[in-house]
Amino acid sequence: MAGVRVIDLTAMVMGPYATQIMADMGADVIKVEPPAGDNTRFISVAPEPGMSGVFVNVNRGKRSIVLDLQSDEGKAALRALIADADVFIHSMRAKAIARLGFSYEAVAAINPSIVYTNCYGYGHRGPDRDQPAYDDTIQAECGLPAVQQMLTGEANFVGTIVADKVAGLTSLYATVMALFHRERTGEGQEVEVGMFETMASFMLVEHANGAMFNPPLGPACYPRVVAPNRKPYRTKDGYVSALIYNDKHWTLFVNAVKPAWVGPDLATLEARAKQIDRVYGLLAETFLERTTQEWLDLLRELGIPAAPLRTPEELFDNPHLNAVGFFETVETKHGPVRYPGVPTWFSRTPGGVAGATPTLGEHSEEILGEIRFTADDTR
Repeated sequence: MAGVRVIDLTAMVMGPYATQIMADMGADVIKVEPPAGDNTRFISVAPEPGMSGVFVNVNRGKRSIVLDLQSDEGKAALRALIADADVFIHSMRAKAIARLGFSYEAVAAINPSIVYTNCYGYGHRGPDRDQPAYDDTIQAECGLPAVQQMLTGEANFVGTIVADKVAGLTSLYATVMALFHRERTGEGQEVEVGMFETMASFMLVEHANGAMFNPPLGPACYPRVVAPNRKPYRTKDGYVSALIYNDKHWTLFVNAVKPAWVGPDLATLEARAKQIDRVYGLLAETFLERTTQEWLDLLRELGIPAAPLRTPEELFDNPHLNAVGFFETVETKHGPVRYPGVPTWFSRTPGGVAGATPTLGEHSEEILGEIRFTADDTR
């Protein structure tokens, strides 16, 4: 994305995650912040105020400019930035961005070829368009805690901000698709990504299942992933995850282990799928008989998907991640920062951590100079 200039008015995680990936792939991402800064600057541990770990990770390699968009001077500077930009992306509600004077129509009047991406909680064409949204509320709205309840007996959020991140990735690919269209035709356009719509699509990939048909063939549920016994298997000394699922892997496993419970009623994938929670329960009993390493050695010898249970901390010392150069250390004002790197590989256009994370307004003077403004012009 070298040569692409992105005007980034997003905050928290959804939008910044999308633009972080753009920066890592070469885009010039100008993060426009209010005088108080993005709230994410203050939500977790930090080497100094305003540089929390979450913020530092999803805003690396960007340039930060402070603009007060309540002022005429701040608006004038933003309009000047828009004139020479390729992407305008924001995470405000539609009414709020319009009140500031930066609706799609207003931005396109300045730069007709711009790709304008709205990162919303709910799409603006629906009745919930003005409702605030955060990861927790969207997880609840899309049915994720209800699925967790099927697994554990209690409704719970999953232990990661999955709605923010999936919506961020969706914002990225939607924006890049629009840029691809512009590359072919010269046409800019407005793009809208709703967290709720994104997560509804994400959840229904497998859970739509029988409910897709008319008449319905069953509930909106994929039974295997909500089986209560679907969990890492406890071993003699820890846990292991293994998927002994298709007929090939099943046959290899039962021939090698010879569990007492194996029988013709479990011989085919179709038969096992109809009693999947029982299958998981039987396997759980068997995995108690050996250590984690013994199971990993056997399963990997048989070619059955298996992995040990790791903690997030262990990822930083993972031999595979280190071998592929996943982590990148960047020298910053606060000392070296070990960033999780680009997870994709390109033979001709590889990305990389774009650079250190900006302090609030660190590049204001530099960016204003590029549009022939001074700091006094924005006050």
